[in-house]
Amino acid sequence: MAYKYILFDLDGTLTDPYEGISKSVQYSLESFGITENDESMLKKFIGPPLKESFMKFYGFDEDKAFEAVEKYRERYITTGVYENALIDGVEDTLAILREKGIRIYLATSKPQPLAEVILKHFGITEYFDFIGGADFNYSRDEKWQVIEYVFESAGIKDRENAIMIGDRMHDIIGAKKTGIKSLCVLCGYGSREEFIEYGADYIAENISDILNFIL
Repeated sequence: MAYKYILFDLDGTLTDPYEGISKSVQYSLESFGITENDESMLKKFIGPPLKESFMKFYGFDEDKAFEAVEKYRERYITTGVYENALIDGVEDTLAILREKGIRIYLATSKPQPLAEVILKHFGITEYFDFIGGADFNYSRDEKWQVIEYVFESAGIKDRENAIMIGDRMHDIIGAKKTGIKSLCVLCGYGSREEFIEYGADYIAENISDILNFIL
């Protein structure tokens, strides 16, 4: 099926943010006397809201998790945001979608101002009709909330022709909750097993392969 509106996740879908996120998580945890060098643990922070991750993986209560996120941001906003890499094939894929007249949006759980910095840093802002993200006060950090925010801001009413592209279960859950299809890419931080378990509508090997499903 051809789709008119494409919503992209950011971390793990368009960029590989591991270095910046992992070092900023370590920086935050160290302020609580916790040393974390397990790469598999650090990778779990890519995708979900940060507060949720600190609570789930380290048993922080909500107040402590808020404090951990603020500490994380001390390093991430100044340094970690730039410790990032554009995933192979992203710019070419965005260019093809734009040439086909498809509207492109960002829907990320990362705070919107930081997402804007990243897209500008990689020179791909021009491909997006709207950049939607979380806010710093935690009122819009779940993926479904971000998707709804994008729909409202962009005036999208035709949800049958919209699809969410991401790399984690949160993208699938957000898509289902907002009544749209989902496509997950294996070049990010989720697995095929995860995508099948949560019911992704499509699974692509890499970002270039999404064209086979959405054009």
